[in-house]
Amino acid sequence: MKIAIALEDGHVSLHFGHAPVFRVFETDGNKILGHQDHPNPGHAPGVIPRWLSGMAVDVIIAGGMGPRAEELFKEAGVRPVIGARGEAEEVARAFLDGTLQCGDSSCGHVTGEGHGEHHHH
Repeated sequence: MKIAIALEDGHVSLHFGHAPVFRVFETDGNKILGHQDHPNPGHAPGVIPRWLSGMAVDVIIAGGMGPRAEELFKEAGVRPVIGARGEAEEVARAFLDGTLQCGDSSCGHVTGEGHGEHHHH
């Protein structure tokens, strides 16, 4: 299986389209065999899904992406995994182990969290 991770400074990029680099991990079972870094081919809609699909990538891991991008990846046969954070290799390992913590695409925008109670006397 091939796993692509949208990377910025060695960590999962929050916005996959703006990631300068995509690191593609070559895996076998839950072992990582190696990886290659590929520069972002450009952020026009549909470019990255087609490009990754052409490299036979199975999964794209990113911090976030829009619903349209998710659809385009699915159409291209690449499974989007969104809401991941952390260092590339750790994230790839966690994904292979089934321990990757990820949320939905609006990751990082936590709502409904109170900021302490304000009592006015």
